[in-house]
Amino acid sequence: MTKQVYTRIVGTGSYIPTRTIGNEYFNNYTFFDPSTKAPFDKDNDEIIRKFKEITNISERRWISDELHNSDMATMAIKEACESAKIDPETLDFILVAHNFGDVNLETTRVDILPSLANKVKHKLGISNPSCFCHDIISGCPGWTQGMITADAYIRSGLGKRGAVVGSDVLSRISDPHDRDTMIYADGAGATIVEAVESEEPTGILAHSSRSDSATYWNLLVNGNSFNPDFEGNDQFIKMAGHKLYVYALTYVPGVVKDSLDKAGLHLSDIKKVLIHQANEKMDEAILKNVFKLYNEKQIPEGIMPMSIEKLGNSSTATVPTLLDIVLKGKMEGQQINPGDHIILCSVGAGMNINSIVYKF
Repeated sequence: MTKQVYTRIVGTGSYIPTRTIGNEYFNNYTFFDPSTKAPFDKDNDEIIRKFKEITNISERRWISDELHNSDMATMAIKEACESAKIDPETLDFILVAHNFGDVNLETTRVDILPSLANKVKHKLGISNPSCFCHDIISGCPGWTQGMITADAYIRSGLGKRGAVVGSDVLSRISDPHDRDTMIYADGAGATIVEAVESEEPTGILAHSSRSDSATYWNLLVNGNSFNPDFEGNDQFIKMAGHKLYVYALTYVPGVVKDSLDKAGLHLSDIKKVLIHQANEKMDEAILKNVFKLYNEKQIPEGIMPMSIEKLGNSSTATVPTLLDIVLKGKMEGQQINPGDHIILCSVGAGMNINSIVYKF
């Protein structure tokens, strides 16, 4: 058989902030109804209880005051380099997926000049000018889009080794008067990818993507506070939750199946599905709809690891962080073994969807 070039993950790393925010933290918040611009007539105990039922989020991690997004991304890549036993100086490229840059503690104003990838290269101490850098802004699927981009670089010969990191600070961009602020978390997850020549398929086998910007571009946007008396002109992340839920259930399963078809595999070949940690009930419904496409009613227990209960939704960081946790045996009852096929999937602002089929 003829050898082909594949993109293989050789190291993973993550940075999970040390500040734990439990649901009880929001008891003193004043949440406003987005339709009336007035405070809800429900007490916060009821709002938080319902939130937990829908999302299964009990707590989330928020970044400490002295850190920025680029700091988290740097620490995640450092750990991934240690995992891969490589010197960061040997990287050919650095791709940083994020949504809001380095958001300062005092304001929601973003800082993306220079790019986070260039800031991360500086913080890693890499002097090699041939290590090129750029950011990827693609909503929550930023890291999966980064992996697809890295695969294109490697297969085309533009680089042989690179770092792909998803890193976001959502706690500084969320409206304190919006119930959705309870969803958002901070964190970073990174992978080191390398070119490998192999007769047998390995690493990234196939991927599929979809963007529905004509109709669904505004399901996740920046907007004003729900509190009409909020002082200042800060912009916050705003989500049309129900419409996003319906969109994801409608379109994500088809993208997953298309990626499997391209890889020449069946759903029964897949050992794990690592999906963006947005909402546990939504993820469960998406998985159920994927199995429906194959006329399968029985979903194997443990096929979809979940970290959202303790880590919340850290956007671009959720999938690579989850991958790092599972690969390093830090999630009870979950493991990925050599030869396993897995799905890496995300959906988010744009709206964008990516699904990657990967073989270890």
